[in-house]
Amino acid sequence: MPEARTPADIEADIVRRRQELAASLDEIAVRVHPSTIMGDVKAKASAAVDRTAGRAYVAANRALTDVRAQFVGEDGAPRMERVVPVALVTVAVVGGLFALSARRRRG
Repeated sequence: MPEARTPADIEADIVRRRQELAASLDEIAVRVHPSTIMGDVKAKASAAVDRTAGRAYVAANRALTDVRAQFVGEDGAPRMERVVPVALVTVAVVGGLFALSARRRRG
């Protein structure tokens, strides 16, 4: 047979439950406070930006490595058969732009 509870036991139980309820209400108030919600949103946005920036860095690094591999051999020496034509095209484009710029200034 269960033990009979005394009025003091019942009162202590009520006090304990009130304290638990007050703690729960305080926690809920903190969770729904606008500054807490904004902090959570900012943290999620920051994490998304960090992930995106990380992915962009990896993609850019991979692209740069692929481009470098086109112009530098595995031993680190330049691949002249690819460097020279690109250099000639670059000089031609820069020279053409310079000529167009000079022509516009004159005309």
